[in-house]
Amino acid sequence: MTTDAYFAEFAASLRAARVPEEQIAATVEDLRAHLAETGTAPEEEFGPAAAFAAQLGGLAPEPGEPDERAESWTWTADFFNDRRMLAVHGDQGWEVESLDAIGRFVCRRTPGSALRWEYRREVIAGRRRGRVFDELTPEGWELCGEWLVYGYFKRPRAATAGPAGTVGAPPATPQRWLFLSRRGKAVLAVWGALVGGALAAFFVGVLGTGGLAITVALASMVSAAWTSRLETATGRARQKADHG
Repeated sequence: MTTDAYFAEFAASLRAARVPEEQIAATVEDLRAHLAETGTAPEEEFGPAAAFAAQLGGLAPEPGEPDERAESWTWTADFFNDRRMLAVHGDQGWEVESLDAIGRFVCRRTPGSALRWEYRREVIAGRRRGRVFDELTPEGWELCGEWLVYGYFKRPRAATAGPAGTVGAPPATPQRWLFLSRRGKAVLAVWGALVGGALAAFFVGVLGTGGLAITVALASMVSAAWTSRLETATGRARQKADHG
């Protein structure tokens, strides 16, 4: 079977399952790009076209028509732990749809047609934003949320992993919603100690309302500065390891 014939059958299978045309076109484009890089035949790389189409979400809902079977879950993590947890949860089929007003990841997953997702976090402040989008968009990365100076990007693993990019038997929705690293817990403990001391001083009359507000603000600044320093050190260590 030629490549064109393979993708014609693949697209027809997705179309029969009522997958939107724009989603079909984007998926075919991503898969063709993957084959161009690997130099392999589509049937060898992905398996039979119809079966592969079924694995990739033939049950995906049309825009504006949410699937009633879809699971929803919202969670958060600190800056030292977010990328690791995104990798863990993406491998379980959780797709980040957005970040809410307090920086939590709002996710969904459809049983029976869940894809594995991969994520990355990039600084997109200022003029760097355009450069990041120019680099990542051709590789299939899509912005799924922003928080402070960071942008979070996602793409389905099926575009690079083939059939291995789907989730056979996804685990149950986690009961937890907060995932803190040891460093994150340390920062939170420092903030809690400073604020707790300020509250105690306020209630015994040592601090007034203004003093309490200033102390809480300073505690937040100290915690943020420490977080930034630790995050920078972690990033440099990771960069050194990647190029080491």
